Amino acid sequence: MLIEQPPRAFRALYPSAIFRKDPNERTVYLTFDDGPIPEVTPWVLDLLAKHGIYATFFMVGDNIRKYPETFKQVVEAGHRIGNHTFNHIKGFEHSKESYLANTNEANKLMHTDLFRPPHGHMRIAQYWELKKYYKIIMWDLVTRDYSKKRNGPQVLENVKRYVRNGSIITFHDSLKSWDNGNLPYALPKALEYLIAEGYSFKTL
Repeated sequence: MLIEQPPRAFRALYPSAIFRKDPNERTVYLTFDDGPIPEVTPWVLDLLAKHGIYATFFMVGDNIRKYPETFKQVVEAGHRIGNHTFNHIKGFEHSKESYLANTNEANKLMHTDLFRPPHGHMRIAQYWELKKYYKIIMWDLVTRDYSKKRNGPQVLENVKRYVRNGSIITFHDSLKSWDNGNLPYALPKALEYLIAEGYSFKTL
């Protein structure tokens, strides 16, 4: 649970970051990290379109550079874009200055006011600097679709167990979550479950 749904102590490290939206509204916020990836992202877009769902994609700048047409598909489909740095770097391995520079390099390609740190963490000084320019978006439920230690049914069970009103749910439109079979198994079933449970979907 410490990974799937972050505890209060972790949330307190980033006090104005958004982990969850209105707990009184039966709405969830689907997010996808690490794209755009041409082998995966178009499949996600088709599935979302099938259900009339809009999501927020936290993108890696270098992937936008390599796959501009896939990026264009996401934008033209009406989804929200968020910054996930240019090189998917770990905040703890970089200074405040280099981390901000990498993030700003990515934003030249996507022009967004949303930011999510790769690997879900950043130095406190990085957080305080970035919050001057971005809304920091974390998560209320990470599905762990990227994990080799989880299979598709376990990823789906994470959604069923931890989802609640206002949850910001994190999937990954990445080769890692695609090649291990977790995303293609869990995402369609998760959407069907959430719809059956009466949740509506919004972007951030």
